[in-house]
Amino acid sequence: MISKLNLENILFLDIETVPEVQYFSELDETKQALWEHKSQYQRKDDETPEDFYQRAGIWAEFGKIICISVGYFTFKGDLRNFRVTSFFGNEVKILKDFKNLLISHFSDTKHLLCAHNGKEFDFPYIARRMIIHHIELPYKLNLFGKKPWEVPHLDTLDLWKFGDYKTYTSLKLLTNVLGIPSPKDDIDGSEVYRVYYEENDIDRIINYCEKDTIAVAQIFLRLRGDDILTEDEIIHI
Repeated sequence: MISKLNLENILFLDIETVPEVQYFSELDETKQALWEHKSQYQRKDDETPEDFYQRAGIWAEFGKIICISVGYFTFKGDLRNFRVTSFFGNEVKILKDFKNLLISHFSDTKHLLCAHNGKEFDFPYIARRMIIHHIELPYKLNLFGKKPWEVPHLDTLDLWKFGDYKTYTSLKLLTNVLGIPSPKDDIDGSEVYRVYYEENDIDRIINYCEKDTIAVAQIFLRLRGDDILTEDEIIHI
């Protein structure tokens, strides 16, 4: 079925998130107590809420988005390109710029969003942060009242499961088993907190986020049986 989809109608994406503030001590007492309760089942017995706080970015209620990278295919005759760009900076600006992209270029019924584990993480995280910031949800993220077959989202993890919901396959593992070249990453997800808050190096995070967006597109191509992208087909804008 996915082989019949027009690649030009799909927006591939990945997000990077961090805790909303650098240190647990910067949260007010109410938020500290809420974090302690929220994280109680994830923490090891000897871990305090403060010790565990660096992982707060995975929850939209305690984190924030620092980068959204997107990619889309363009075709001119036999020439195929994959264009990649990123939104970064202030979270409200990131969300509004991303929303504007959806409204202006990916708002038709034919358009779809695609991410790895997007249905469980990227899509709901973006939607929740928009609501927190009083940003009206664009149609592509507003799932209220939609039937499952009406949701305009693709998920490469979901596609790879083939109905087997007992397992999780990381983006890194999936690119490896599918034979997709993966350049040695400068950082990985566990280091984003440090690079953002301690090194203040957003460029490294953008590069990492864009690599993941490209990887999602490559996996989608392999699932369709198409040739994967070559370096000269990828354009950073």
